[in-house]
Amino acid sequence: MKYCNLLFLIAASLFMGCSADNEAQPGPGTLTIEIEHVVGTEPLVVFDAIYHTPAGDEFTVWKLKYYLSNFTLRKADGTTYKVPESYYLVNAFDPESREITLENIPAGNYTSLDFMIGVDSARTVSGVQTGPIDPEHEMYWGEESGYVFLKMEGTSPQAPNGRLAFHVGGYQEPNNALRTISPSLHGATLQIRQDRTPAVHLQADVMSLFTGPNPIRFGDLAGMKVGPYAMKMADNYAAGMMTVEHVHAN
Repeated sequence: MKYCNLLFLIAASLFMGCSADNEAQPGPGTLTIEIEHVVGTEPLVVFDAIYHTPAGDEFTVWKLKYYLSNFTLRKADGTTYKVPESYYLVNAFDPESREITLENIPAGNYTSLDFMIGVDSARTVSGVQTGPIDPEHEMYWGEESGYVFLKMEGTSPQAPNGRLAFHVGGYQEPNNALRTISPSLHGATLQIRQDRTPAVHLQADVMSLFTGPNPIRFGDLAGMKVGPYAMKMADNYAAGMMTVEHVHAN
């Protein structure tokens, strides 16, 4: 009888220990990134809508694509988790691409979110790529110039030929257009759990490409690629293109 009681106590201890471990170390969770595109205070509409910059230039948009990559979450104590293989091609007019799912994130309370606009140099020079960064997506110039980080095309009566074609890229100094974005979560905490999927709702403002620290007039500049002007637009999209509109707790 004493022997049976001893076995019962041992088994109970092991069960309680496993339960405590499971509670202390819950499984990884998922974070969803939802992206809404606007032009200032108006929704982005393909081609038909006419927008006006603060300087008075008119424009329409018929293409907007860009890369978001290297997502990193940070806790209040400063520890970080960098999501591996996090490269996403966002097409403003493709609903599926406007929702990004980051999986297998270690459980925890995260107070900030960082990501890059563009594709980092290490990946650019590491050979043929697949998935979102496959050259078939027409967002790649070649190893020398790398990826097109952001491609915006449209029309404007102020442009010399009536067309806008901003293809921003470049990963080598001094013409490195890669920018890290750290939008404020407005005090929200991302509680990543196995049974909870918070969502961050981002707004991407096209108007910010032409305003911010480097105002752009279409009569002077209707297109660009790698170079000093691309750096100006990169500074613009770093300054205010991506903001957090709200956070869903679950």
